Amino acid sequence: MTRKQRRLAMIAGGLSVLAVAVLLVLFAMKDSIVFFNSPTDVVEKHIAPGARIRLGGLVAPGSLSRGEALSVRFEVTDGNHAIAVTYQGLLPDLFREGQGVVAEGTLDGAGVFKADNVLAKHDETYMPKEVADALKKQGHWKDEYESKKSGPVLP
Repeated sequence: MTRKQRRLAMIAGGLSVLAVAVLLVLFAMKDSIVFFNSPTDVVEKHIAPGARIRLGGLVAPGSLSRGEALSVRFEVTDGNHAIAVTYQGLLPDLFREGQGVVAEGTLDGAGVFKADNVLAKHDETYMPKEVADALKKQGHWKDEYESKKSGPVLP
């Protein structure tokens, strides 16, 4: 084997090892690349209890109930399915019914989502792109969101 052939063999071997490493990393991260799962995704994927996920959608109107010691219970919906969420702690100031939300946590055996972090939209017109896309896909998108992108007009 000549010197040039050995060099080419070393380069090809190195590239092969690098390609395998990248494929293994991508395969291991395939479930955590998604920013959030909609309630329909959670139902269809049959996510195991205890698995850590992000749940995104709209807070179902009429579902918010506050308990003692900052405990909160509400439902997150995408229009097709709704999942009950429990949370212990302070909610963001802009959290309210009918608005977009992403909750981080785990499902319990009864199908209730135990959130340890709740993220709300940052102003009256913002909705995470993934939530908006999921709502459009489900047919529950309102055109008023499209027209409010420029923000409020001040006098």
